[in-house]
Amino acid sequence: MAISERDIEHIFERLRSGVVPERGLEAFAVGIDKQRTEIHRQLKLAADGEGVFKFLRGGYGCGKTFMSCLAILDAQAQGFATSFVVVSDNDLHFYKFDDVYRKVVQELGTSSCPRGALSDIIDRWIARVEDALIAGGADENSDQFDTLVQQRMEEELASLTGGKAPEDMARVLRTIFILKQKGEIAEASALLSWLSGSENVAASAKKIAGIKGDIVSRDALDYLQGILEIVKAAGYKGLVIVIDEVETILRMRHDSRGKSLNGIRQICDAADRYKGLLWIFTGTPEFYDTKRGVGGLEPLSDRIQFLAPGGFANPRQPQLDLKPFDAKRLKEVALKLREIYPTVNKTVLTTKVTPDFIERLVAKVTAGFKGDVGVVPRQFLRQFVNVLDLAANDEEFDPMIAEGFEATNLTEVEIRIQEGRPLFDAEPEDIQGYAVEF
Repeated sequence: MAISERDIEHIFERLRSGVVPERGLEAFAVGIDKQRTEIHRQLKLAADGEGVFKFLRGGYGCGKTFMSCLAILDAQAQGFATSFVVVSDNDLHFYKFDDVYRKVVQELGTSSCPRGALSDIIDRWIARVEDALIAGGADENSDQFDTLVQQRMEEELASLTGGKAPEDMARVLRTIFILKQKGEIAEASALLSWLSGSENVAASAKKIAGIKGDIVSRDALDYLQGILEIVKAAGYKGLVIVIDEVETILRMRHDSRGKSLNGIRQICDAADRYKGLLWIFTGTPEFYDTKRGVGGLEPLSDRIQFLAPGGFANPRQPQLDLKPFDAKRLKEVALKLREIYPTVNKTVLTTKVTPDFIERLVAKVTAGFKGDVGVVPRQFLRQFVNVLDLAANDEEFDPMIAEGFEATNLTEVEIRIQEGRPLFDAEPEDIQGYAVEF
């Protein structure tokens, strides 16, 4: 797979910080073919107009964030708009749909605009509205053309949402168009912030659009449907929303946990209403199985029940099981990273950072976790990238020595080098030289 130098640098810079990269994930993805195939099936359903949801299930270190980030990249490559939201017990409560809406819209992204893409999406929609009017015979130079565009925008929004789009949403979209046509970008940006769920928009900006107050919880999902329809009208196949680390809900108070779980249940129950929207949630088995989590809310537990008869889990059921890392898989990831590591001398790198060294490093990093490889991928990869950096940039660095490993199964040449002996034993005849033969 071809990968740009920019993405390679991004991968290693993120891994040095112990963070999942946002790009280039396919270059070192290992052992997730089955799960990725299921995500692609879900994307196909959404592209065909279905409203769907999926729950990624895995313990710490199973790669839930990696898998969901890869799903975002795959979705964008297939023409979806996306949003990646991390659950926080401070500013995101699932029973407050205005919180959910604000986070989702603020994190909107596309292949050309990775974050904060609402303005670009609206501009693309308006451009398509204008093109349709012109194709229908409207004169774009006419004084009435902008009025026609506003009328068509309102008609499309009402038609696409079945008349469920809030009136204030139509007012704000119309006003944003007018302000941009006048070149009043600051005022238009303020209204874009309001449409993104911000509660800090000045009253003067709201007055321009003829609105009061902010987007509230009871209306938030209607606004989300409006955004979804605009996304599709702008030319995207649909919208993919990832909600990462929902197990954070387990840390909330009892009443907040119950309300948040009911919020997720409501989203699942209403999924078929949102045509072209795929929700992806990620959580731990504790979140799904215990009474403190999903197991304590029977309607949701029944809806997303996880079955694994004989240890076999069907990937098409609501919960998609992610397997823990093992030593073999972690070694494969390391070898892929070694292969793409940016260095002018690959031979030096592969000579120093051998498969044997990688196996030993896996064992060393997992030693503090009683050999449980599944919980340490992040720590291992961070340490491994540090080894790659040193091996590539310091001629004297020997990772085996630095990590305190004793080499085994050495060749005679390797033994001599390790012991500081010459590559061959001197013989008395060596000083005599050789006779010239003809």
